[in-house]
Amino acid sequence: MKVYLDEDLAPQIAVRLRTKGIDAVSALEVGNTQVSDRDQLRCAAREGRCLVTRNVRHFVVLTQDAIRRQEPHAGIVLCPPSIRGFEVAKIAAALARLSQRFPKGLGEFDVLYL
Repeated sequence: MKVYLDEDLAPQIAVRLRTKGIDAVSALEVGNTQVSDRDQLRCAAREGRCLVTRNVRHFVVLTQDAIRRQEPHAGIVLCPPSIRGFEVAKIAAALARLSQRFPKGLGEFDVLYL
């Protein structure tokens, strides 16, 4: 599973994932700050990356819109509010487990909670 971290998550999570052999980048690392949520999702989709975010409310709406428009993405993983964006080790460990479960990535309209 290839991972794209939204800018609301610490880029250190991507660094930890890469040390575990997971192809991960963060929006901050690729210069996608101040980019709309829709454009973040499109960027991740173009690269075949599952988008990971804490911005649950906005991305649930974007997912519903993507289905209506038939604009596939590479999956979305929503971090619950109980996990803070700076909890690097906790998020990286959960994403590593998810990556083992879905080594080929998520489906083009899949949405999962971490």
